Amino acid sequence: MWRRMVVFTAALGAAAATSALAQDRFPSAAGDIVVTPMAHASVRLDVAGRTVYIDPWSSADLANAPRSELIIVTDADAGAHHLDPAALARLTAPNATVVMPASGRSKVPDGVVMTNGESRRFGELTVEAVAAYDLRPGEPFHVKGVANGYVLAVGGKRFFFAGVTECIPEIKALTNIDVAFMPMNLPNGRMTVDAVADCVRSFKPAVVYPYHYDQGYIARLSGRGDTAGAETAAASVRSLADQLKGVADVRPGNWYPARRP
Repeated sequence: MWRRMVVFTAALGAAAATSALAQDRFPSAAGDIVVTPMAHASVRLDVAGRTVYIDPWSSADLANAPRSELIIVTDADAGAHHLDPAALARLTAPNATVVMPASGRSKVPDGVVMTNGESRRFGELTVEAVAAYDLRPGEPFHVKGVANGYVLAVGGKRFFFAGVTECIPEIKALTNIDVAFMPMNLPNGRMTVDAVADCVRSFKPAVVYPYHYDQGYIARLSGRGDTAGAETAAASVRSLADQLKGVADVRPGNWYPARRP
């Protein structure tokens, strides 16, 4: 499958914005490559008329979202915003492949398990599982081997989705990353703006999308929390862009849509 020209269609806008999103296109040997932020850590990729989701989540607007033959999950133990059975039920096509760490087996018994360091090919798309874990102690704590980040490669371009992780040696060792999705403002002082900036300098992706950076978003969706947290989170994205000026192109996405009716 996926033998036609590859096109990823992306929608990007200012952090926490609700206006229409612009497209970003990344030229590749397979055609233009583009990415669509959906919500928090959820991303949609449109590939040659087919759709791939990474961590699809029901809090994104899935009303008109097409079903997918390939869904990629980073973590099963960090809440439904990574492995969301309701979103999978809504989005999986017949005979779909769900790529995931072993921790997802209880929710998706027929999923394709990838371990840290493993690589698989799905049509023209190569998927490499990268370790994702915490270094700084404190709960919640992500243990090595339980979750995955992923490098998705197609058309000579490499896209890295870090998942929930600190800047571990496995990330610093990555090479030739064109676009990186990096978590920020994680609990217990993990992945601060300074830490993300230092991490980006270590493996040198050309383009960076900070994501998973507004930790109060889930509380606000349930009627808890306040808008001050959203303003602080948006300010952290601007701060990251300032720190990485001349190093990487920091592109905010509309990761935090307002509550759907």
